[in-house]
Amino acid sequence: MPALGSAHLRLARPTRDLTAAGRFWRDGLGLRELHRHTAQEGEHSLLMLGSPDATWHLELTLDPTGALRPTPTPDDLLVLYLDGPVPDDLVARLERCGGTRVPAHNPYWDTWGVTIEDPDGYRLVLCTRDWNNARVLEAS
Repeated sequence: MPALGSAHLRLARPTRDLTAAGRFWRDGLGLRELHRHTAQEGEHSLLMLGSPDATWHLELTLDPTGALRPTPTPDDLLVLYLDGPVPDDLVARLERCGGTRVPAHNPYWDTWGVTIEDPDGYRLVLCTRDWNNARVLEAS
């Protein structure tokens, strides 16, 4: 078994509209389409987005029955640590691509970034801080 620190991470989320969600994450945020599967009878459609050199990807799934719907809470967050200011043009592009800027449920994120809700209600935080797991562990 590989060490967990080098294992690939997949974050899967159901969507009501694969086209709208894909537009937000691909065209708005700038993730690259890694794979797409269009459903055959009874199958789920899916869209995998990320960066080819990353150790993670976001997978959006569409249930063919329509029974599985997104159920995000205001604290279901995908946080990107930018280590610098949040570009205004990035926020504007995310909004043009179906996102809505919202106040964070936890005020910490309003202090340190911008929260954008995707077309399914999941929240993306663009954080001005940096992050380093090793440094956090050393400080503990």
